[in-house]
Amino acid sequence: MHIYFSFKSAIFNFFHLTNENRHCTSSAGVIALLMSLSVQAANVNETIEDGLQFGEQGKYGQVKFDLRYRYENVNTSDNSPVKTAHANTLRLRAGYLTPEFHNVQIYAEYEGNLAMQEDYNSLRNGLTQYEVVADPQEQELNQFWLSYKGLSGTLIKGGRQRIELDNERFIGNDDWRQMEQTFDSVLISNQSVENLTLNFIYIGQIHSVISTRHLVSMPVFNFSYKFGRFSTLTGYGYWLADHEDAINSTQTYGVRLHGEPKLKHDIQLSYDVGYSNQADYKNNPGNYALDRYLIILGAQYVGITLKSGMEQLNGNDIYAFQTPLGTKHDFQGWADKFLVTPGAGVRDIQASIDKSFYGVKFMFAYHYFTDSKGNGEYGNEYDFLVTKHFGKHYQLLAKYAYYDADNSQAAINAGVEKDTQKIWVQGSVNF
Repeated sequence: MHIYFSFKSAIFNFFHLTNENRHCTSSAGVIALLMSLSVQAANVNETIEDGLQFGEQGKYGQVKFDLRYRYENVNTSDNSPVKTAHANTLRLRAGYLTPEFHNVQIYAEYEGNLAMQEDYNSLRNGLTQYEVVADPQEQELNQFWLSYKGLSGTLIKGGRQRIELDNERFIGNDDWRQMEQTFDSVLISNQSVENLTLNFIYIGQIHSVISTRHLVSMPVFNFSYKFGRFSTLTGYGYWLADHEDAINSTQTYGVRLHGEPKLKHDIQLSYDVGYSNQADYKNNPGNYALDRYLIILGAQYVGITLKSGMEQLNGNDIYAFQTPLGTKHDFQGWADKFLVTPGAGVRDIQASIDKSFYGVKFMFAYHYFTDSKGNGEYGNEYDFLVTKHFGKHYQLLAKYAYYDADNSQAAINAGVEKDTQKIWVQGSVNF
């Protein structure tokens, strides 16, 4: 009701201004309307923010919520017997964060996804006649953790929690999906040394994006060190023992160096280079060691950002370098054709350009995929994005991905021989 009267008041003010000043241009009246609506919207946001806090400035804790609607369409080659997927879903996260008491804080969060149109294979609903959209209609306790900050420069957090390490290539929450990935784990993060962050983690169970549980034993070590303003060095060791799928049991070591140095004349460069090695571990039946290489270079000028480079995950035709716990949608194209690396590996040669106009971001990305030796072609992918943020709480997004499969034996062997088109329309509210 408050929102309705605020909007009504804004409209009344607009007509009042135009009636009182008939000699003013219509554009001035429109500007007045937009300014009035902007003020009213800011007041509404402030009212909501205050309402979600208990006591002054959250003295007794605060409520957090995230509401996201999405339509997703997935279509493969015309001769495919699998039907086109249409998914209309609405995801809600709602949580309560306590105030700090003797350096202790607790957070509990519910997550639920409603399938308003379930013409898709969620990997949980049995509708295998449709293409896959991995957003099942499920609900769960998404997070429930306790943290302690009583030691100087140290955070200790235990329970079910979101973990996003580095660029999330190896460990992330995979937040593109409606139900995010969280971890039953203990985390110790130390920042006692200036510019250095040390993370020690033990993960015992994974809650996947399709709301299933997976038992693992995984010690994690990760550090980041900032050199001045423009460079960050990251090193890591991940020891994953998968008790339910032995082929995922791997030990991975690597380094990453990235930064965004500024030059004269408003030119800013960027670089992201990395190397990793992955080998079998614990109950894995294989005996192998494989490499991953990354080099992405970029430049920004007058608001236009250009990037180009390559990521390569090697394979030996039986085993391949895998990242089962990473936020994989952010890598190797939005069509998600390489969520599992083919046995022959994958080389992703890529380029992207993005630019914002009047607060609307436009982005185009191109990917050329081959096996890790560069001999067998998999295909090309074209990705487009348009997104707009309205303040810090609201976002609209439209996204498109087209994977153009190569008619080759390599693509068939890798299971990526089908042309694939994906369309997304999304709106979200987050407080």
